[in-house]
Amino acid sequence: MLASTMLKKLLTIPPSFKNFGDSYFADKNYFFCTDPASGKVGSGGGTVNLLNEAFKQEAGITDLNAWLEKDSRLIIHAGGQSRRAPAYAAVGKVFTPMPIFKWKRGQQIDQSLIDLQIPLFEDILNNAPAGLNHLVASGDVLIRTEGALPEIPDADVVCFGLWEQAEKASNFGVFFSEKTSPHELAFTLQKPSPERLQELQPDHLFYIDIGIWLFKPKALKLIFERCGWNEASQSFANGAPSFYDMYTTFGQALGKNPTLIDEAINELKVAVVPLPKGEFYHFGNSAELIESTSKLQGLVKNQEEIWQNKIKPTPDLFTLNAVTKIELHSKNSHIWIENSWIGPKWVLDSKHIITGVPQNDWQINLPAQTCIDFIPIGDSDEWCIRIYNFYNPQLPKRGVNANHQFSADDWFNEPVYEVYKSDELSEAVVQNLIDNPFSYVGSSRRLVSAANLANEVNLFRQYAQRNEYLKSNMSAIAGNWKRSVFYQLDLKHAATIFNKAELSLPPELGQDAPLLTRLHDQMFRSEVLAKSGVDEKLAQAKIHEERAFGLLAETIVETAKTNLAEPRLNVMSDQIVWGRSPVRLDLAGGWTDTPPNCLINGGKVLNLAVELNGQPPLQVFIKPSEHFSITLRSIDLGVKEDVTSFDELKNYTAIGSAFSIPKAALCLAGFHPDFSAVNYTSLQEQLEAFGCGIELTLLAAIPKGSGLGTSSILASTVLGTLSDFCNLKWDKYTICSRTLMLEQMLTTGGGWQDQYGGVFGGIKLLESKPGIIQQPTVRWAPDHIFSDPASASTVLLYYTGITRMAKNILAEIVKGMFLNGNQYLRILEEMNHHALKTYEAFQYGNMDDVALAIGKSWKLNQRLDSGTNTPETQAIIERVADYLISCKLLGAGGGGYMLMFAKDAEAAMRIKATLNANPTNKRARFVDWSVSADGFKVSRS
Repeated sequence: MLASTMLKKLLTIPPSFKNFGDSYFADKNYFFCTDPASGKVGSGGGTVNLLNEAFKQEAGITDLNAWLEKDSRLIIHAGGQSRRAPAYAAVGKVFTPMPIFKWKRGQQIDQSLIDLQIPLFEDILNNAPAGLNHLVASGDVLIRTEGALPEIPDADVVCFGLWEQAEKASNFGVFFSEKTSPHELAFTLQKPSPERLQELQPDHLFYIDIGIWLFKPKALKLIFERCGWNEASQSFANGAPSFYDMYTTFGQALGKNPTLIDEAINELKVAVVPLPKGEFYHFGNSAELIESTSKLQGLVKNQEEIWQNKIKPTPDLFTLNAVTKIELHSKNSHIWIENSWIGPKWVLDSKHIITGVPQNDWQINLPAQTCIDFIPIGDSDEWCIRIYNFYNPQLPKRGVNANHQFSADDWFNEPVYEVYKSDELSEAVVQNLIDNPFSYVGSSRRLVSAANLANEVNLFRQYAQRNEYLKSNMSAIAGNWKRSVFYQLDLKHAATIFNKAELSLPPELGQDAPLLTRLHDQMFRSEVLAKSGVDEKLAQAKIHEERAFGLLAETIVETAKTNLAEPRLNVMSDQIVWGRSPVRLDLAGGWTDTPPNCLINGGKVLNLAVELNGQPPLQVFIKPSEHFSITLRSIDLGVKEDVTSFDELKNYTAIGSAFSIPKAALCLAGFHPDFSAVNYTSLQEQLEAFGCGIELTLLAAIPKGSGLGTSSILASTVLGTLSDFCNLKWDKYTICSRTLMLEQMLTTGGGWQDQYGGVFGGIKLLESKPGIIQQPTVRWAPDHIFSDPASASTVLLYYTGITRMAKNILAEIVKGMFLNGNQYLRILEEMNHHALKTYEAFQYGNMDDVALAIGKSWKLNQRLDSGTNTPETQAIIERVADYLISCKLLGAGGGGYMLMFAKDAEAAMRIKATLNANPTNKRARFVDWSVSADGFKVSRS
């Protein structure tokens, strides 16, 4: 189960939005607040006002300083008037609906701009040093980056920027750092000229300010003080913050060489971090709404990475939450249709923003550059129709000045929009407003200004209409899956919509549908039915879930049947073949190697092969038998089983069997008709042709649920030993790929990292490409920090004595993968990037960096599965926390072995003494370990 996020999201929003937002988004952990009614307070004043209002709402804390230290918070400013982008002025640009991007999985059909913004903000806060717990961001910008985030320095303020050309940078606030100390802010300038940038460039680096700043409470307190905060009364002196701008006044006082003197702020430690391959998308006006969205939609050109097959007449046509019954052509460009019903008699041109249109049968002709918004106002059935120009939203005109004398100094306050009842809306009324933008002059109707529209809009009506159109869209795109984005959606979220709207499931996909799409379809059906809570549907849900897992297993196993085995005896009658393997310690990237994720995205894992107490703990012995049968023994379990038929051999999924692994391995080695290149009528006949029976003995000198990949590596060891015994000539890669098949045969699932971790020695980065055939490449990392006695003595392996079987954990997470769960995919993507960063830490050979990187792997695992760290394991960590740099439970977590990185050799001794003196249970103990350079080895007597 995913760990729930506790990040508080604080937003400044337009006044009309608060009551609606508190109700509609009650489950989103948002706190909404408007800027003070007393007047403008600037970005700094708005920030501290928002924080103060949130502080006052939280029970049990009366001191602001203590409250600021307590939690991480995201602050997004989205409360502007949105004069240049009126369509979504009432909700703030952050709640602008966004389309599904054809190259991205896990998006939500009803997503808004804020849903695209938050992942980066959360990643920054998750990776920030302790104390940097507040992020302030602008709501009308989307920042994208590729790859892992850079290291975030420990400072009082961290400003994030992007590299940019001087000519473009002159339109922004710009951060400067000296080339001799590139991560330390020197100063900021607002919109410096290209000439000034040229003058500074020889000695400085510069980055544009993208409006993402991290703060420690120490820095925020200074902004509070500048806005008139009274510490004694815990309130602002005038009841509201004084005007203070964060990006100019505060920003220009930051840095080593600030351009504004304010001693307390000048003393703050300030860092600047350029985001790698960062991209800046602005949503400040109507044209930018379409331009930025079009650029985002066209980011990926590789057709293999694009799910949607529909080709639009022009790339800048967007229809969202809408019913459109017209056919658009190449002449129709720069069009945005959202929350609208566009009937077959509408005639569109280009450069339109169309929102809020209710169901109609009108014949409407919309000239180029004309935008139209239908805005529900009041509690009953009143509407305002706003007509404006694509490039100039000032008053209702289409670029032609009618020389009308305005009654208000500010056009935004001019009452120009007429109010209509629903039954008064007609084709003639709407077309007249389009054709005669100044028809309101002399009108007897109530008129509303742009400023008041944002206050009077009924957002409950607006969202209700949008959701009705969305329901219609969901059924349509599900039925038209071949050309739609349906199966790349966050299907868990889609299932919630289907369930609430009581939508019928689309027709089940046929055998001709792509495999991965069928997998998604089966799990989606399961999720919809499971959410119903009806017993009959719950049973059906279970069937669909089993089908999804069965399809996955069948596909992977079928690849073995394309390369059938022909075992031939390769030993003398008195020889024993002895295979042995180390176990693996997973260091980073675990879970990314698990189907179906690796089949779609590829996987990236860093792990280490180790021997325990001087021995490879997993061993297999195979020798010829005079009896034409197969005898299976387990030394550690003390059990034995004789197999005399193909049916007994194929019964590897029998509950409670101690020999599921060797039975499945023998089948894959060709001792069953499904996998044999030669047909035999019985097992006895095949063994007679082979030349002998087989005695196979297992030794697993390690407890179950250890988290060290025991079952997978034991399977590899059996397969590798059989390969030598039967002259199958399987190399290590083949052994590992056959292990993946074996695990699917046993329905235990799992990825490929365990077997590769044990079969291949040393520390290595394993990377696979998308595709059904998974064969990772192996890149080794230096292991001297683990082999050097001084540094190795600080790395401890502790068996907690607590066991937690991975199968149930695996099933839940794999289900999230099948459903394109947004949170699952985000964490898996971050794990992918982090595996590479951890590999790089080994390349540099710094033990502290390695320890911190592996500690982050542990945090990522906990975010993916909240049960990874149980109260029992956390209690162990807390007992020795003062001596640790980091630690990680290995494997799926929840128990098993724990890898600990002590601060130094003395700290390592203290950890041992503490836990040995009072062990968690009778099984808990420290285990000596060493790097296995060879991995799997096989020899014979």
